[in-house]
Amino acid sequence: MSEHSVGDAEKHLSDLIDRALAGEGVVITRDGRPVVALHPLPSQGRPVTPADLDWLAMRRVTMRGPREDAGPFVSRLRDEEW
Repeated sequence: MSEHSVGDAEKHLSDLIDRALAGEGVVITRDGRPVVALHPLPSQGRPVTPADLDWLAMRRVTMRGPREDAGPFVSRLRDEEW
């Protein structure tokens, strides 16, 4: 675990964040006393897998004909009878 003063942390915050994300314990001190610890937040969801990408590729919609702005296109899709 590394300790850094508030002044040092201000100068090197980006580096300290990268170190914390890499798993290093990072503590910021004020007047020689620990006051803050940096640690990564838990990730949300799961990583995208090659199988996920394959699933998306199979469902890709190819537009044929003239290009259409997204707003009218989505409205038309919404209003179509299924």
